[in-house]
Amino acid sequence: MLLATDWSLYDLLALIVGYLLGSIPFGLVLTKLAGRGDLREIGSGNIGATNVLRTGDKRLAALTLVLDVLKGTAGVLIGARFGPDAAILGGLGAFLGHLFPIWLRFRGGKGVATYIGVLLGLSWPAALVFCAIWLGVAVLTRYSSLAALVASAVTPGLLAWTGETRMAVLFLFFTLLLYWRHAENIGRLLRGEEGRIGAKKS
Repeated sequence: MLLATDWSLYDLLALIVGYLLGSIPFGLVLTKLAGRGDLREIGSGNIGATNVLRTGDKRLAALTLVLDVLKGTAGVLIGARFGPDAAILGGLGAFLGHLFPIWLRFRGGKGVATYIGVLLGLSWPAALVFCAIWLGVAVLTRYSSLAALVASAVTPGLLAWTGETRMAVLFLFFTLLLYWRHAENIGRLLRGEEGRIGAKKS
């Protein structure tokens, strides 16, 4: 089973704290503070680092990426203080918070950076493999979405192969959600219309 059936108060708190951390829309906040306008009205309308990059500010995009990763890792590490189940719940909360933030009427990002952050907190070697795959596909194709789809598809199998069954189940769930959030990207990839890394959209 993914989690024990007898949840403690600490497990519930880890889930809630993870969700609140994950729901912080750093891309949206940072672009507004930098005077770049509402990120939801730029490019793809997504609140993640790839869309921040379309504003032309690479430093802002990099900061968004780092913060979106760290909020996933923070959710895991805070939960880990109370046990392995709480660590998993903290990561689950952070990922769901990024995808469905209460502050934005549950319309959040696509989850790639926070996926990496949770993976980093739970299994840093697997996170390194994810990043290596992402980088390789991104360099070859310049498609951020395709790189994320390939790397996330490999991750659950990798975790299962290394004996991390519970985490494999968790990241299979994450991957299914990530694919769902990338449905439009998948359609554009199939039609040859997906935007490439670094390209600006009007």
